[in-house]
Amino acid sequence: MITQKGGKLFRKYMLNMLLLIFTGMFLMSILFIALETGRWSDEQSVILRNNTEMVTDNVKNTIMGFSGTGQSTVSDGGPLRIVSGLIDTLCTSNNCDIFLCDTNGKVILCREMAKTRGRNTCQKHLMYNIPEDIIVKASKDGYDELTTLGTSLPVKNHVVATPVVLYGKTLGVVFAVKPVFSTLAQYISQVAKIMLIAAMITLFVSSVIIYGMVYRITKPLKQMSYAAKQYADGDFSYKVNVSGDDELAELAKAFNKMAISLSALESSRRSFVANVSHELKTPMTTIGGFIDGILDGTIEQDEEKKYLEIVSDEVKRLSRLVTGMLNMSKLEAGEMNINAREFDMSNSIFKTVLNFEKKIEQKNLDIMGLENMQSIRVVADEDMIMQVIYNLVDNAIKFTPVDGYIDINSFTDGEKVYVSIRNSGDGISRDELHKVFERFYKIDRSRSYDVKGAGLGLYIVKSIVNLHKGEIKADSVEGEYTEFSFWIPLSYKT
Repeated sequence: MITQKGGKLFRKYMLNMLLLIFTGMFLMSILFIALETGRWSDEQSVILRNNTEMVTDNVKNTIMGFSGTGQSTVSDGGPLRIVSGLIDTLCTSNNCDIFLCDTNGKVILCREMAKTRGRNTCQKHLMYNIPEDIIVKASKDGYDELTTLGTSLPVKNHVVATPVVLYGKTLGVVFAVKPVFSTLAQYISQVAKIMLIAAMITLFVSSVIIYGMVYRITKPLKQMSYAAKQYADGDFSYKVNVSGDDELAELAKAFNKMAISLSALESSRRSFVANVSHELKTPMTTIGGFIDGILDGTIEQDEEKKYLEIVSDEVKRLSRLVTGMLNMSKLEAGEMNINAREFDMSNSIFKTVLNFEKKIEQKNLDIMGLENMQSIRVVADEDMIMQVIYNLVDNAIKFTPVDGYIDINSFTDGEKVYVSIRNSGDGISRDELHKVFERFYKIDRSRSYDVKGAGLGLYIVKSIVNLHKGEIKADSVEGEYTEFSFWIPLSYKT
């Protein structure tokens, strides 16, 4: 019995399936993070843009409200310091830096002014000097890039800028600056944690499902591997458990069917070896004993002819046995070629029956049907068909009791020729009837009148009929009769 739970194939399938799932999840994670990074960047751009526009609107409203004419510039500074409180609030809530610079790139307003009561003492922003090209670009179309603002920032930051335009004149530019990598890394870290938890749950559930699926797939394969080893050792009793109706189940069924066939073949082989050994040993012993008796004078001279006739019969038995085995080998190797020519089927049947005249007389058998036969011309291999008829008539004579009958008939329907040979006798049981055309098979010896032979005759008969693209069948009623009938085309065509 199979006791090992795992196996190389099982582990290989498990590892491959888990690797496939892990690879898929890894690629999906990379794609998801890339998409989330782009979405996050777009979202930050919108937020920073909204912040700069809010500050810009407040700057313009403050200037217009303070001067009443709108002719002030951002460099006047005084009224714009009121906006610094809004800037401080936005910077705190969005974790960014917002400041206002004039058209020369100098920072004049930042969140520090709200904390110093309007005094611009922020050393950080006083050191900023925004390049002219950035001011020009921001004044025209706005600005949204990763940049260091010249030399103002130590590393690249996400920078969004919106111009302060009043009555068609650019008074300054509002910048919103947010660190990218630290903020993005924090966001990606949170996303990665969520995905890691989801991946662990998915891998656990997938592992359980894959384990069951792979086990179900590999179990019959392992059973078949074990069965193959048993079959190699000559034990055909082991059967693979079959469940379901998928391809593996079909394979398992085919494997079990193969085991049954191999078992039957092995049984037939052993029976064949025993039969052939017996069939060879008996006549050879007889031949050797009689010849030795003639040579050493044990058999008297007037008895020599009698015993030589027995020796001749035994030699013919050996010849038939060897011929049958050679024909079987040729048929199985596909080396039997049909030499088709026209001949009279009825005439062949007559000739064959005449060959058994002596045996028919010894058993006092009644031969029927020959008187009603009509000439039937066929195109086939005459020698092969003669062998078919010979074997069927020989079998009929062997298994017909004394004073029994043999009924032989033939007819044609214009396309095929039909031949049937029926003999009286014990018949063949239904259990054995479907086996009679198997090679090496012999009917139960206890019911045989003549047990000579190795069980090749009917197998060769069936092979020859099939070779002619015909068909043969057997029918029997126990205690009454046995009948073999076959048909072949009137004209054999390759």
